[in-house]
Amino acid sequence: MIKTYQKGILKDRPSLLDALGLENLKRPVVSVVGAGGKTTTIKKAAEEYRQKGIPVIVTTTTHMMAEDRPCFLLTSSLEEVKETLKREGMAWLGRPNEAGKMRAPSPELLHQIISLGCPVLIEADGARRLPLKVPADHEPVILSETTHVVNVYGLDALGKTFEKICFRADIALKLLEKKETDLVTEKDIVRLAFNNLAGQKGITSSMSYQVVLNKADTPKREEAALTICRLSEEIGKMKLTVTAREGQAKK
Repeated sequence: MIKTYQKGILKDRPSLLDALGLENLKRPVVSVVGAGGKTTTIKKAAEEYRQKGIPVIVTTTTHMMAEDRPCFLLTSSLEEVKETLKREGMAWLGRPNEAGKMRAPSPELLHQIISLGCPVLIEADGARRLPLKVPADHEPVILSETTHVVNVYGLDALGKTFEKICFRADIALKLLEKKETDLVTEKDIVRLAFNNLAGQKGITSSMSYQVVLNKADTPKREEAALTICRLSEEIGKMKLTVTAREGQAKK
């Protein structure tokens, strides 16, 4: 399920690229931040590009899991990246790191792959698999070449305590003036998404900003997503996409 918020309701979209406004762009550089589904969102977008016959590069400015697949490269060779793009239709790129992860490529290689002219999807934040995240001083790591920032929130954070589900909970509590044992509400997500020290941190005027509300896997969560969208509309204009796993959120 992929929907966007328009005129007070959630409308079905044919693809994630369409929902994010990326489908007809030739060389977007998309930094994905937040928590609760960054890698899932990137994988979906990358696969849609591949199916359309558009070579796509996936990388990180922090770290991400390295999978045992031909499209995953732990290399500093631009030629190897080009060969993999031609063969696999996508290339996931990084340098070796501990615990099965890969870290960011060298700054030189990052700039080289951006200059190739194909879409680049970047995991630019870490959240330790928690559904809610507020960045520390050094986060997120957004490249200056970024054209679009996609901020992900996991709807499974709702109704649970900040101390259990929020990465950097101490920062979130300070911004929201809440306690560790308080339950996360729809309004909390809206306030964080609009905050320059939280969801909008590090974004410049040249970057498009939007929010993905992920894990709308039940009718209750989809309704909560709609509430978040409507509350956001009261504060200001923001592009919002609601996603769920395949086969979920059916009424």
